[in-house]
Amino acid sequence: MRRVILAIVGTVAGLVVLLSFKTHSLSAAATPPAAISGANGQASSPAAAPGASSSASGTKSSASGGSTASGTAAKTVTGTAVDTIYGPVQVQITVRNGKITAAQAIEYPQGSPRDYQINSYAVPMLNQETVSASSASIDGVSGATYTSTGYITSLQSAVDKAGL
Repeated sequence: MRRVILAIVGTVAGLVVLLSFKTHSLSAAATPPAAISGANGQASSPAAAPGASSSASGTKSSASGGSTASGTAAKTVTGTAVDTIYGPVQVQITVRNGKITAAQAIEYPQGSPRDYQINSYAVPMLNQETVSASSASIDGVSGATYTSTGYITSLQSAVDKAGL
């Protein structure tokens, strides 16, 4: 009889502790870190990113006919949007002289505070690694597997469109 009472009291105490556990949430007053940075290091939001649409067509900007004394003009190419279980991921790259000079995710999952938390550190790392590698042969970010997989797939699409 004594064991039954101790088991019931222990179970109730465990449930009280479990139900009183509070998770952290993103407060409305807090400003989370920027998840996208361009080639010049300036931060921008995905909504403010130029060409932030879900179209899969590549775009060219400021392209001149040939080489100039300072080099060839940059070409901006947008990869296809890749659906992940948390939302679409789409990458845009800028190519100059056959090298990726800038990369940014113009669309990525932000539906929940957890999505935002994960992608606020994963997306800048993926952008930086893309510019460093100047190809789609990059590593994913631990803890952001779905975003990384979608990013790399969209990046490969952009690289193919750019002819690299």
